[in-house]
Amino acid sequence: MSIKEEIASSLEQLRPYLQKDGGDVEFVDYDVDKGIVKVRLMGSCKGCPYSQMTLSSGIKKNLQQHFPQIQEVVSV
Repeated sequence: MSIKEEIASSLEQLRPYLQKDGGDVEFVDYDVDKGIVKVRLMGSCKGCPYSQMTLSSGIKKNLQQHFPQIQEVVSV
């Protein structure tokens, strides 16, 4: 399994928590050289004023526990 597939799989485990509040997240890409994961926030997460907190405190923190090489998670 590639690193991109592993990241996508980890995001799948987070999706139910976001979906519970009407939101969702989709894996877009991972830049191996820069350590940047690109995701697409959807549903109520898309325009939520707390979306940056969801990215940094929720998604990024969780992914970095499994993949320490991840430097940033950005919404595209």
